[in-house]
Amino acid sequence: MAHPVDLEVGRRIRHRRWMLGMSQQQLARQVGIGFQQVQKYETGANRVSASRLWDIAKALDVPIAFFFGQERATPASPDAPDSCALDLVRHFLAIPEPKRRSLLNLAIVLGEGAA
Repeated sequence: MAHPVDLEVGRRIRHRRWMLGMSQQQLARQVGIGFQQVQKYETGANRVSASRLWDIAKALDVPIAFFFGQERATPASPDAPDSCALDLVRHFLAIPEPKRRSLLNLAIVLGEGAA
């Protein structure tokens, strides 16, 4: 069974890679490993060594502390989408449909007051 820290590090690798629009193959190539290894890191099946985490952090343009919840990632370029909006979309899509529709209606009402 994977340790909770390994699961969180893997989740943050996957999240940051996704934020950058990078495939597992692209990350693997930059780090010098196979994409299957990236899959194992992201699922927490394999623990990431300190030196490999250093390489991954460089490839994903984040400080090491990002993987442990100590720092937020900044967009890699001015063209990168807002990470807050991406987080919102990811979590919104995880909500069951009837509740998602209610939340959307609430956001519409709240947004009308800001316009």
